[in-house]
Amino acid sequence: MATTFDPDPPAELPPELAEGQMTLLDHLRELRTRVTWMAGAVILAMCVFFAPPINFLVWEVLLEPGRARTEDFRVIAIEPLENLGVYFRIALAGGVSVAMPMLVYQTLRFVAPALTPQEKRWIYPIALGASLAFLAGMAFCYFVVLPAAFGFLFEFGSDLAAPEIRVSSYMNLTLRLIVILGFVFEMPIVIMGLARMRVVHWRKLLGWWRWAVIGSFVVSAIATPTIDPVTQSLVATPMVVLYVVGIGLAWMVRRQE
Repeated sequence: MATTFDPDPPAELPPELAEGQMTLLDHLRELRTRVTWMAGAVILAMCVFFAPPINFLVWEVLLEPGRARTEDFRVIAIEPLENLGVYFRIALAGGVSVAMPMLVYQTLRFVAPALTPQEKRWIYPIALGASLAFLAGMAFCYFVVLPAAFGFLFEFGSDLAAPEIRVSSYMNLTLRLIVILGFVFEMPIVIMGLARMRVVHWRKLLGWWRWAVIGSFVVSAIATPTIDPVTQSLVATPMVVLYVVGIGLAWMVRRQE
């Protein structure tokens, strides 16, 4: 008998899941299924970036923001495995980026049993919107945040000491900021989806704005590998702005009801 590839086979769902009533064991099984699909999607996407031509092309693209900010820009590797480590980091970051639609979809499917049929219809639009927002965040980081951050970091104290930049340090900062800003840009879509599903209300979110500002800078300080205020502000400021945008979208969807 021929089989079909279905990442979400309804036949595997227990009766309790179909009725929205799940035991702890059912939740754990469902979590295992979703995590398995997410991990599989990332691994398959990583295989694409393990191809040397693609990986080295991404490598060159990621070096451009540094080259644009300083003359004679070059990176060095001082350890035998340093270039190989960067190779794997690029493959991992690329895999997560390409697999983002599946990651968002599987996350929403995990919470789907608690949703009404009307709310479940928003799963696909939210997954698509969050994935596009992730790409927008990566682009914003590449074209706006990275040039500004490198302009400050490379020029600060350069009259006293010429920077010799390790490739692992450069790529670690670059990839981390790109992925973080990608997730940050998903915030308005997630907030809108949660508001449409009646999980949160825009008035509650508006009342939490002070904590949102503080939390944005705390998360930025933890997530960014540097201690300079410029880079942290470049990450925290979009988080605050997008939180406000999310409140506006939440207000719009609740107003339409």
